[in-house]
Amino acid sequence: MPLAVYVLGLAVFAQGTSEFMLSGLLPGIAAGLHVSVPAAGLLTSAFAIGMAVGAPAMSLLARRWPRRRALLAFLSAFVAAHVLGAVTTSYAVLLATRVAAALANAGFWAVALAAAVALVPPDARARATSVVVGGVTVACVAGVPAGALLGDRFGWRAAFWAVALVSLPALAAIARTIPDDRSPATSAAGELRVLSSRPLLVTLATNALFQGATFCTFTYLAPLATHVTGLGADWVPALLALFGLGSFAGVTIGGRVADAHPGALVAAGMTALAAGWTVLALTAGSPAAVVPLVFVQGMLAFGTGPALIARVLHLAADAPTLAGGLTTAAFNVGATIGPWLGGLAIGGGLGYRAPVWVSALLMAGALCLSQVRTSVLARA
Repeated sequence: MPLAVYVLGLAVFAQGTSEFMLSGLLPGIAAGLHVSVPAAGLLTSAFAIGMAVGAPAMSLLARRWPRRRALLAFLSAFVAAHVLGAVTTSYAVLLATRVAAALANAGFWAVALAAAVALVPPDARARATSVVVGGVTVACVAGVPAGALLGDRFGWRAAFWAVALVSLPALAAIARTIPDDRSPATSAAGELRVLSSRPLLVTLATNALFQGATFCTFTYLAPLATHVTGLGADWVPALLALFGLGSFAGVTIGGRVADAHPGALVAAGMTALAAGWTVLALTAGSPAAVVPLVFVQGMLAFGTGPALIARVLHLAADAPTLAGGLTTAAFNVGATIGPWLGGLAIGGGLGYRAPVWVSALLMAGALCLSQVRTSVLARA
């Protein structure tokens, strides 16, 4: 695997840390900027919306740029947004920096996915994708807890400074390792025609449901553990880390398997995930069941996810940057809709076990869409 692919994973680690670290910083931000905790929570929503909306727009903007220059521009903007966020005393400015950082992150993801698969032969594309996505899993295991620790010890601004500083080595490495080539010279209209194919649209929708299932339960894992499973609050960081460790194991193993057997991995992984969410919902009151299932579900989710992303990039080989942008958008749509549906279930009085059932239903929907894609390809 070329060093440049691991460099992209390093940059994604810094950006993934930024995306998820606010969950542990909200009380400090609210107190420091004299706003309510729900208002501080909008910073997370602003980032997610910026990612979902910005990914296609940023990929269209960057589709004709040389990849190295595009990656450097997006990562530089990301660093600048965090520096400004670290020094501002205005909530409105901080909110604006979160949107700007999300747009830069979305553009970086779109170009990085296209660059990663262009750097390797066709039989290593899923593995290259898994290395890039692996940056997110490392962020969940190490970056987010470290950001929370920094925020607790030195204030929330320290976490923003840390993300900016961690991004600097990635900037230097990208300048040295990423070729300054361009995506295939396809017109914008031509790329849009490629992306209007029914199998591709079904695969993107499958990705959104898949990620929705993952993040629905992950978002409410803490109250599930304390209110349903009966574990103490001290167990929550361990469970979150266990999910992250499973995710890292999944991307490490899944990337290798997906290159040799992509269809089998996606079918088996999604079926196992649907079964796993159902079993977790049924056994959520048992610590002996919940603890291993958290690891297994994390491993299956992030072991299968890169294969789905690689499938999108394969189906849209003539529009790689825009395909990367839409893949990023589908990921963030799922990461937004899944927790929202889980919250509706809890708000409807169904209890903290309900989000796991929502995950099972979303995964069942993803399985159905995957079958629709197979039928569409068979008729083509």
